[in-house]
Amino acid sequence: MLDTLDAAAVRRWCANGLAALQRHQGEIDDLNVYPVPDGDTGTNLVLTLTSAQQALAMDLGTLPHDGHTPHGHALRLMARGALLGARGNSGVILSQILRGLADALGSAPVVRGRQLAGALTDAATAAYAAVARPVEGTLLSVVAAAARAAQRSGSDDLGTVARAAAEAAGHALARTPEQLPELARAGVVDAGGRGLCLLLDALVEVVTGESPGPPVPAPPARHPPAAVRETGSDAYAYEVQYLLDATDEAVARLRDALAALGDSVAVVGDGSGTWNVHVHVDDVGAAVEAGVVAGRPHRITVTRFADQARDRPAPRPDGRAAVVVATGAGIAELFAAEGAVVVPANPSTGELLDAIRSTDAARVVVLPNDPNTQSVASAAAIQAHALGVKVSVVPTRSPVQALAALAVRDPQRRFEDDVIAMAEAAGACRYAEVCHAGREALTVAGPCRPGDVLALVEGEVHLIGQDLTDTCTAVVDRMLGGGGELVTLLCGADAPAGLADRVRAHVERSWPFVEVHAYEGGQPHYPLLVGVE
Repeated sequence: MLDTLDAAAVRRWCANGLAALQRHQGEIDDLNVYPVPDGDTGTNLVLTLTSAQQALAMDLGTLPHDGHTPHGHALRLMARGALLGARGNSGVILSQILRGLADALGSAPVVRGRQLAGALTDAATAAYAAVARPVEGTLLSVVAAAARAAQRSGSDDLGTVARAAAEAAGHALARTPEQLPELARAGVVDAGGRGLCLLLDALVEVVTGESPGPPVPAPPARHPPAAVRETGSDAYAYEVQYLLDATDEAVARLRDALAALGDSVAVVGDGSGTWNVHVHVDDVGAAVEAGVVAGRPHRITVTRFADQARDRPAPRPDGRAAVVVATGAGIAELFAAEGAVVVPANPSTGELLDAIRSTDAARVVVLPNDPNTQSVASAAAIQAHALGVKVSVVPTRSPVQALAALAVRDPQRRFEDDVIAMAEAAGACRYAEVCHAGREALTVAGPCRPGDVLALVEGEVHLIGQDLTDTCTAVVDRMLGGGGELVTLLCGADAPAGLADRVRAHVERSWPFVEVHAYEGGQPHYPLLVGVE
């Protein structure tokens, strides 16, 4: 029996809690009908707490000079790791529960019963603050019940308070179908609340040495033909999530902007200028662009709910993933639709490594899309190898090459063979970039002046023109002159309206057997990117 919660106990709690979530991951996924019937809450909680444990494991044990105690430092590491790795609504709320605990206990000389009760109250407050429209019958109700029971116990004994919180959480979980009609219709309890109960049970086990008893009985699960989505709306098809470096003032404006775009808005931070942004929307580009206006978004992920609703296995430790470097909301959406983690252009080795680790996969392909990023990707691959992750860098030089590479992925192939196939597909895709000259220069195609339209093929200037559309069609003609069956067009943020339509119409007239795919890429500087396969 522990009298106080020390740093070693915090580490054991994180490890035991993660193990419990992993054991029950499939069960929690099956409970998941709210906020979206996507069957991923167990997976999201596991990934979130995995990031928390990794943050604890990578700490060298040195304390910052900020007045925090060893247990406070451990809790802060755990909370920040959870924030950076938070997945989905449940993961975001869990990260804020941990932050509430860390903020409350960080400077406390000892953590006994009364300190834990107060910290749970702060954690519940932080959890409610994380959600734009709190809903009862969810994880929020469970953490609130745990906090109230801890306060009512009136004890300074750590084990007594931990037990009271865990037991009250279990009873609150059993009541969630009474509070939320979606759960009642499905005959299940709240998935996120079930995960929190497991974590509180793990805390009791660490503090008392006693194994938790059986969970409070829940209604038998029966799955309805359909479940109502968050706030009763089925208008939003995508979940968008990213980390954001921004000021408090910018984030306040971002919350309003996201609330106007969709629902399930959660924007939470760690107090150091890093925020985790989560929203359900129909317009992915607008959600990402709102983050760009507010600050610097990174680790952008987009999930289509229609894909999540299908039966598919949860991520496995030996699974595969792809990390793509790209800029532009439309391009990010394209890569996310292919299941890739998107990192903004010009990343550091650490940022790429963070993205690789966030996949929770043992084998990862990195597509740098820029010659200057290839060395950074290679360095991140070396660092990832030390963490037990095998990373292969496919040397793509343009987003259109990365799209070609991702299109041929086949999880049934050996990983090494798949990487070779992706590299071959990328190499077979010739690429061009169309932009405006910023200054006078002498190129291989002749001299250019500021404002001239330049068409670069494979990085070399091939054409210099005055009209954007004419130059775009000319460079496509030049590329197709060497053969090709598929043209991919990515329109940039500054492209004039109708540019892709005009180029497409030209190809249909001049090259009737060539297929054209056009997308709004949103990339800066280049009104058009072209790929020919």
